Amino acid sequence: MTPPSDPARLNPREARETFRAGLVTPTSGWSAGWTQANLLALPKDRAYDFLLFAQRNAQACPVLDVTEPGDVAASIFDGDLRTDLPAYRVYEHGEQVTETADVTPYWRDDLVCFLLGCSFTFERALVEAGVPVRHLEAGTNVPMYRTDRACRPAGELSGPLVVTMRPVPAHLVPVAVRVTSRYPAVHGAPVHVGDPSLLGIADLDRPDFGDPVEVRRGELPVFWCCGVTSQAAVMRSRPPFAISHAPGSMAITDVRDSTYAVP
Repeated sequence: MTPPSDPARLNPREARETFRAGLVTPTSGWSAGWTQANLLALPKDRAYDFLLFAQRNAQACPVLDVTEPGDVAASIFDGDLRTDLPAYRVYEHGEQVTETADVTPYWRDDLVCFLLGCSFTFERALVEAGVPVRHLEAGTNVPMYRTDRACRPAGELSGPLVVTMRPVPAHLVPVAVRVTSRYPAVHGAPVHVGDPSLLGIADLDRPDFGDPVEVRRGELPVFWCCGVTSQAAVMRSRPPFAISHAPGSMAITDVRDSTYAVP
């Protein structure tokens, strides 16, 4: 399917219709001004553990909405959570069994869906403040890395913190911190600036998820919490079943970015 010429201009309904029709793509830069979200769906008997995990690791897994078991829409997402994201991953006992554009065949009536804040939401604010966003410029997915920082466990769930990275000119790092700190519901301020080895990241050119981007002379790698932390917990803890978005292929919600900005 041919991508739209200007995905930033699409409203959430139009974007979801495009994904339902079969377009598979990262969603950074889509539907400017509308909040994007991570998806994790777990059986009801595992949902409380994840809700507690998210509460204990709120910067990495900020909860925007939770569905009733079996529901395929949410209060912030007036679409079908089984078909209206570009791509999904299905896990059994922590192992990815497929990546697909439609999880309807795998859907279960006991699944509880969590929609978690995504840093794509504050990228427009970064650009408007004059901070370059390299993966947007390159038309690629954001690079994501597992770190050596352990999240606080909850019940049977545990796992490492996952971060996104955006190269920022050194003199603009304070601007990036100031801008993103206004969005605590979508990860907020960076968790680290500078040496990736201090997060246990050995090679920026080999992200665990997404695509590598160039860090140019005069730039510093800046790291933000990432909602793929939830998937890392699934892979580490190995619950019998889970569905997630494919990293970078988010749920585009019906809530404006400005809703989650604080003064």
